[in-house]
Amino acid sequence: MAGTRPIPKPLWKAAALSGMASYLDAGLIVSISVNLAIYRDSYDMGVWMAGAISAIVTGCIAVGSLVGGRLADLFGRRRVYNWDIFCFALGAIVITLAPDDITLLIGVLVAGLAAGADLPTSLAVVSDAAPSWARGRLVAFTQVMWMLGITVAIFLGFVLSTTGMTGARLITGQLAVAALVTWALRSRLKLSEHDTAESGTQAAPQRVALKNIWTRAALLPMTATFVFYVTWGLGANTFGQFGTYLLVTVSDASQSLATGINLAFIPIGVLLTFAFVRVADSPLRDRLFHVAAVVQILAFVIASLTAGALVGMLVFFVLYQLSNPFAGEANYKVWSQLTLPADTRGTTQGLTYALSRGVFAVAAFFTPALADYSPSVLLWTITACMTVAAFAGVFIIRVLVPRTTGAAHDRADLRVPST
Repeated sequence: MAGTRPIPKPLWKAAALSGMASYLDAGLIVSISVNLAIYRDSYDMGVWMAGAISAIVTGCIAVGSLVGGRLADLFGRRRVYNWDIFCFALGAIVITLAPDDITLLIGVLVAGLAAGADLPTSLAVVSDAAPSWARGRLVAFTQVMWMLGITVAIFLGFVLSTTGMTGARLITGQLAVAALVTWALRSRLKLSEHDTAESGTQAAPQRVALKNIWTRAALLPMTATFVFYVTWGLGANTFGQFGTYLLVTVSDASQSLATGINLAFIPIGVLLTFAFVRVADSPLRDRLFHVAAVVQILAFVIASLTAGALVGMLVFFVLYQLSNPFAGEANYKVWSQLTLPADTRGTTQGLTYALSRGVFAVAAFFTPALADYSPSVLLWTITACMTVAAFAGVFIIRVLVPRTTGAAHDRADLRVPST
């Protein structure tokens, strides 16, 4: 089986350094969420400033994904790959040392834009360097880093919950340190000659590549992966941002119980994401998707039928955490690399990231009000989104992935010498 072939250590190193984009993206969002109450009290923020900072994080990541993906294809993925992580470090330092809310806002703007720019760029870099038989595992590994970003931020927030601004600065400070170390290691990273040549591609060919976005070869997989990611992500993002809030306000759980439920399921998510990495280059990847997608829908149906009651939500969390790693963002990342044309991969995936994150930001604005109006309406709406995501995933597997796992990717591999 192709998925059992060992992957050279340099490629795992490239995947880990590229996965830091996901680590920092998740870490930034969760850190701001964990620290927001502390910022509000320490900086005497108004409610509008607090809301603006939360919305700007997601909005900047969306804009950064759109612009950064195109810049990577235009000026060279390796160049953007190195500098956007450095810009993130600068933004994280500003957030960490901010003496007031305006400075904090500036840091969030810089870090958010840089984090967004790094997401499609880093995936394109590792995909360029990977042979087709290893691409799934290497790209899927970035999802492990995303889970670690969430884990570290939540764990530090729990441990440092009584230390006020000192703890808040430590939580964001570790992101700055991680970004600087990653920048130093990326600067010395040696990848394939194909990647180097691509970095030096001139503007004229790239204008042709931009036109290629609107061809069927690019537009169909871009649309399909967008539909999957945006519908799946509406559910995942809602529970990522408001999981604790819904448990407290809808399920009548205590704050400590709600936090404990979220913490308890994180190790399961990390372990199962590692399991997905192992099967990401084998036929089992897409077979598991069908099963996991059904279980995921079932989880939301149970939550909806019980109208968010605590018992129903506990069953939901168990089923959701068991299925999510095999029918979620990791699939989107792998499918995007397998189906999107290589020459515009940064631009096209940046576009799907940007549009999806923009939708998530708008949805997040209305989620608390909708939960207050009717938890059942909110939950059934998410259930419908998850159902659409399942059908979109089946379409990608049945129609798009088989077309690109053969000749198309073999041609791509001819341009990627061994690392």
